[in-house]
Amino acid sequence: MTVALIPTKQYIEQRGEGYYIEGTRISLDSIVYAFLDGESLESIAQNFPLLSLEQVFGAITFYLANRELIDTYLRSGEKEFNKLQQSCREKNPLLYQKLKAAQAQKRV
Repeated sequence: MTVALIPTKQYIEQRGEGYYIEGTRISLDSIVYAFLDGESLESIAQNFPLLSLEQVFGAITFYLANRELIDTYLRSGEKEFNKLQQSCREKNPLLYQKLKAAQAQKRV
C-alpha cells in the first residue's frame, strides 16, 4: 500500500507586523473581530465574498490555535488605534466632533 502525502494548507500569512488571509488583502483581524462579535462562520464568509468558507474556517482555526499570540497582537493594534484617535482629537477637535456626529448618525 502506498501512502500519499497530503499537503497542508496555509490559511494565514504574516506580512510585516500584520496577519492576513493567504493570498488576499483581508486581515485576520477582520475575521477574528466578526467571530468574537458572535457572527457565524457562514455569515463571515458571506460578508467577505472573496473568501471561501474553508478559508474562514482556516482563519478561525489559526486564531484558536494561537489565541494568546493573536489576542496580544489585537490588543496592541487597539492601543495604537487609541493613540491615533487621541492625536486626531487633540490636533483637530472640530473634525473629530464631526466624525463622531456622523458615526452616531449612522447608528440611528
